[in-house]
Amino acid sequence: MSQEFLNTLTEKLNSIAPGAVESSDYSLDFPSITVKKETIHEVLSILKNDETFNFHFLTDLTGIQTADEKQLGVIYHLHNMPKNIRVRVKTFMPIDKPEIPTATDLWDGANWMERETFDFYGVRFKGHPNLKRILNVDEMDIFPLRKEFPLEDQTREDKSDKMFGR
Repeated sequence: MSQEFLNTLTEKLNSIAPGAVESSDYSLDFPSITVKKETIHEVLSILKNDETFNFHFLTDLTGIQTADEKQLGVIYHLHNMPKNIRVRVKTFMPIDKPEIPTATDLWDGANWMERETFDFYGVRFKGHPNLKRILNVDEMDIFPLRKEFPLEDQTREDKSDKMFGR
């Protein structure tokens, strides 16, 4: 994997889906591209089905929230096993409308990963066959990995901030 491959990847994606790639970088020997959420499904489909890329294996899919707490994101890690090439694909959306197309029609393995991302970040994957909580209880009305929710239980009285130097 090289910067040259990343440039080729970015150029080809932008030629097929103009303006799809917002940015790309190559750091720590790992290529990464950020794409518009409107084109994420098309980009993932190209990366999987195009013979040049052949990223046929979805290694991981997870959520992220930006530091300013205004956006949520989804990160896909794809792997071309025959050539042992990996790529990271990121996309972001406003936190007040966290919707993105599902990737379950491309990779069956996306099913539980999307459910986990929904469960912890509240990202709704449009077209998902069974989008419901997977690890937290159904009655939970928050998404626990979002930054707006406190890490500590605010109702506990057995803890004092003095114990934590506050």
